[in-house]
Amino acid sequence: MEISSMMGKQVAELQRTLSMNLLKSQMATQAAQVTVMMKDMQPAPHPSKGHAVDVKG
Repeated sequence: MEISSMMGKQVAELQRTLSMNLLKSQMATQAAQVTVMMKDMQPAPHPSKGHAVDVKG
């Protein structure tokens, strides 16, 4: 096997590894951001709760 072929395979493997690590890091960051956003979220008031009562039945 030629040295250039071996080097090419090693570079490709390194690129895949770095790409996967970057993807995992981005996913962890997004999950943390969503968690913070969900904790900070206030419930929206119901649009008609307490304003009118429907007695038809």
